[in-house]
Amino acid sequence: MTVFTLHLADEAATRGLAETLSLWARPGLVVALSGDLGAGKSAFARAFIAALFKPGEATDIPSPTFTLVQSYPETRVPLFHADLYRLGSAAEIEDLGLAEMAQSHVGLVEWADKLPRPLSSDTLAIRLSGYGASRDVVLDASGAWVSILARNALLSGFVGETAFAGGNRVFFEGDASARRYETVMHEGARVLLMDMPVRPDGPPVKYGKPYSQIAHLAEGITSVIAINRHLVSLGYSAPRVLREDIASGLALIEPLGDRVYGKMMLEGADMREPLEEAAAVLVDMMQHEWPTLPQAVRGVVHQMNAYDREAQLIEVDLLPSWFIPHVRGVDATEEQKQSFADAWGKVLPLAVPAKPVWAIRDYHSPNLIWIPERVGMKRVGIIDSQDAVMGHPAYDLVSLGQDARVDVSPALEAHVFEHYCSLRSRMGGFNRAEFETAYAVLGAQRTSKILGIFARLNKRDGKPGYLKHLPRMKRYLSKNLAHPALKPVRDWVVRHAPEALHD
Repeated sequence: MTVFTLHLADEAATRGLAETLSLWARPGLVVALSGDLGAGKSAFARAFIAALFKPGEATDIPSPTFTLVQSYPETRVPLFHADLYRLGSAAEIEDLGLAEMAQSHVGLVEWADKLPRPLSSDTLAIRLSGYGASRDVVLDASGAWVSILARNALLSGFVGETAFAGGNRVFFEGDASARRYETVMHEGARVLLMDMPVRPDGPPVKYGKPYSQIAHLAEGITSVIAINRHLVSLGYSAPRVLREDIASGLALIEPLGDRVYGKMMLEGADMREPLEEAAAVLVDMMQHEWPTLPQAVRGVVHQMNAYDREAQLIEVDLLPSWFIPHVRGVDATEEQKQSFADAWGKVLPLAVPAKPVWAIRDYHSPNLIWIPERVGMKRVGIIDSQDAVMGHPAYDLVSLGQDARVDVSPALEAHVFEHYCSLRSRMGGFNRAEFETAYAVLGAQRTSKILGIFARLNKRDGKPGYLKHLPRMKRYLSKNLAHPALKPVRDWVVRHAPEALHD
């Protein structure tokens, strides 16, 4: 438990505190407000809720004094706002079901001192006192809120040492786990604050290692800084790192704009040119020698791992481990998992690169930004490259053409593929047949992984929204498995998991 005291000089300071705390909102967290009438509970609550809406969307935030509970499923994080002022007994409060709601929502409770017991072990109790615009505040943090307040203080101090000191921090994307972003605005300038503490290892899953280590997932911000700086040095439009604190996992990075490929696709934009240019970037990458130890800062390097058999197999294992239980309601057997791995063992050698390149692994619509004011390949902004590995160039092309979250028509995918092959053929030494095989193998490998990930996000993490993408992934898997080289895997899927195929 951690206790802080603050003095808020005016209403703007109260809004500022609420907006800052809202940056950390996630399901399971509770903010418990107490204090006399007029102490500012409602002002704080309205500012907290408004900050969870997109700019301009929070038009009406009613008080729940009479409705008792107001829910907001449309906010960035589902939220409920309760007001217990009119309730007089513990039984009446229990009947509201707030403890159950707190598991899937961030909770905001006024007159929280009436609660018979805390709604969550992760509760921030805020007691306000004073009248008018000026008020005193006591924050009593427990559970996850203790580390949140400490992390927030670290972020504030980091930004406070830059030209953006005193700037307005606004949530950009991510969650409060491995990586999150904020936008910092100050005097008309904008920068992104990246918050990426070292990720703790999970439990061992195989070979005595955690999943993240086997799959070569980034453990901290060193990878972001090293990879971005090297990409920028070669002329690619990765975000420039403006300031970093590797030990703390913080960095200020250049914003590349808001024209995210995925958003453009959903808006119906013509994507031929942006996708062609993204494919051209991948072709251009073939002209470089890619270091295995890029430098983040002097004396600190990042190890670029090979996208090896262990990594690829632990990823495809997500299909029997998570997708099969999702569709069958029972776990896959160990024999099924092993035979799936054996089938992959027969086809993965067909996608071993003769010349490894940096495979970004997340080279798809959420992580590509169109920058039309730049020239040529610089128009393609590349973000979230921290999980890059030494791999086959087909992996990023199939990620581009078989997007997991938005539809890329078969015709457009084929066009982008042909555009890539045309550019590669001009370089010499390009074996199209071998590349097509690798494209199918890595496409099926990637799709198997994502089917498992989306099922896992639903079951383990309580995020059912990803299930809407399963039909798209099934279409991709069916297409990739149609390649003759994939017969061992196709036979396994037909026998053990036909639900993974397009109807």
